[in-house]
Amino acid sequence: MNIENTKAQMRKGVLEYCILSILQEEDKYTSEILETLKDAKMLVVEGTIYPLLTRLKNAGLLNYRWEESTSGPPRKYYGLTETGKLFLKELDTTWDALRNAVNLVTNTKTTKK
Repeated sequence: MNIENTKAQMRKGVLEYCILSILQEEDKYTSEILETLKDAKMLVVEGTIYPLLTRLKNAGLLNYRWEESTSGPPRKYYGLTETGKLFLKELDTTWDALRNAVNLVTNTKTTKK
């Protein structure tokens, strides 16, 4: 079994949640989203994030707007819709429950050694 593949699958599983969380305070353009993920050690390439942003937009969780840039072409800024904010709240609850369950299982496993 390939550990790198397993780690990548774990990151991929929470990527949508992380992107929605990044956008909860303010609209951001793709480079800012990627930079925030990179700072958190979640390395994501543009080829992964653009289809994901499109899927989230098509699901009604994100919207976008174009904004002129002083240093190049216009930038597409993404933000949460009202539906996206409600969806994120639900994910927060689910994440807390999942994190607690995983901590219980992995802590129990550690203490039994």
